[in-house]
Amino acid sequence: MTTARYRRIVLKLSGEALSGEEGYGIEPKIIQSIANQVKEVAELGVETAIVVGGGNIWRGKVGSEMGMDRATADYMGMLATIMNSLALQDGLENIGIPTRVQTSIEMRQVAEPYIRRKAIRHLEKKRVVIFAAGTGNPFFSTDTTAALRAAEIEAEVILMAKNNVDGVYTDDPKINKDAEKYENLSYMEMLNEGLGVMDSTASTLCMDNDIPLVVFSIMEEGNIKRVVQGEVIGTTIRGK
Repeated sequence: MTTARYRRIVLKLSGEALSGEEGYGIEPKIIQSIANQVKEVAELGVETAIVVGGGNIWRGKVGSEMGMDRATADYMGMLATIMNSLALQDGLENIGIPTRVQTSIEMRQVAEPYIRRKAIRHLEKKRVVIFAAGTGNPFFSTDTTAALRAAEIEAEVILMAKNNVDGVYTDDPKINKDAEKYENLSYMEMLNEGLGVMDSTASTLCMDNDIPLVVFSIMEEGNIKRVVQGEVIGTTIRGK
């Protein structure tokens, strides 16, 4: 298959996906692997936006549980996503993929501020756009950021790349060997069964805007391209 099923996508990466087996920090080999996979997709002509989390550096929820003010802890998490985004931008540009980082919190010395029309123009010019700093507001996850940006730029799908699981299961497959993987789900089924794929705010945004979600493993080289080309891997969530 040499053609793409989607014209414009949002790739959602967890911060932990950038840390490899260490579980903390940024692993250069992982950055390079992801960059190479994104390049494969870009070469198909797919307009690609990326939202990356910051859990490999800091989690606002953990800070809050330690007694820190929740808003302050969340703003620190947003800064962590910017660090990850800049690392990913560097990895992409090192292999010839023009990339722009847009942040919801202005820091013009290192990245552009998020402007919807400018982001769409970058995508139309086949530049990869990385959306950093979440929504710019505390109490919202990067899953919600992915859903919001996907709706704003009219992306056709959100690809949720995981580093520790290859889809959505009835139970934790690491604990329960009898857990079964779903091939297809609706957002309502996901919410009603409490599967924890993404938070309810993000799920509702996707459902209301009819944006499908594909959950798959990023640890196997070439998986992003396979999903973009329409190969059935992982779990697809859509509709009501």
